[in-house]
Amino acid sequence: MSSRALIAAAGLFGAAGTAGAAFAAHGGAQANLVAIAAAIAFVHAPALLALGLAPVGAHRAPTLPGLLMILGTLLFSGDVALRAVTGDRLFANAAPIGGTILIVAWLTLAILAVLPRRSA
Repeated sequence: MSSRALIAAAGLFGAAGTAGAAFAAHGGAQANLVAIAAAIAFVHAPALLALGLAPVGAHRAPTLPGLLMILGTLLFSGDVALRAVTGDRLFANAAPIGGTILIVAWLTLAILAVLPRRSA
């Protein structure tokens, strides 16, 4: 995954977070679920932006945590938002699977940050 793709995902998640927050602000029975989905998108947008803008070599492998953050956010926020708006789900356990993937993404980032860099 390229840095451009990580930055593009950051922009999309920032937009989705803003739209979700606006939707939640207007209330409704499921506004709390939409607010949670928006918050997860908002949290991961700057993380993806940082990964995408990091200088080459600053991370051992920014692609893996970035890809996991994208997948996890899509599953978690997508499932929660879809459930709030339509009552349907992406699939059974999509939100918990997405949340687990997000935890793994952050742990992967931490592990890769402390591993020694490979020689060129």
